[in-house]
Amino acid sequence: MSKTNMTLSWVLRIIAAIILGQTLFFKFSGAEESKYIFSTLGMEPAGRYGSGVAELIAVVLLLIPGTAAWGALLGLGVISGALVSHLAVLGIEVKGDGGLLFYLAVAVFVCCAGTLWLHREQVQQVLRRLQH
Repeated sequence: MSKTNMTLSWVLRIIAAIILGQTLFFKFSGAEESKYIFSTLGMEPAGRYGSGVAELIAVVLLLIPGTAAWGALLGLGVISGALVSHLAVLGIEVKGDGGLLFYLAVAVFVCCAGTLWLHREQVQQVLRRLQH
């Protein structure tokens, strides 16, 4: 990977990890907004804790260069669920946040997609091994 791509990878991974990591506090502490979201989705508290654990794992994987692709893939899965929830049930704006949570989810999606693209060789190596 070129130095430019490596730098871009770190920037994308750090942004995604910061956003995902910041939301963990609210999920695990039972913040009112998190409880509202998961109650509206009919998934409180299991969905809140489950998605929090998945996000924590994604953050750790994103920050380890050898597992960045897997962290990005997990991050894409978790954040895709959040985006679908916003678009189908919650709306873009939740409890007067001006759409902040939705736009942060979009940012995580873009960062994880970019990371997965830059580290696609990690996934391709595993797929090649599975074929043999």
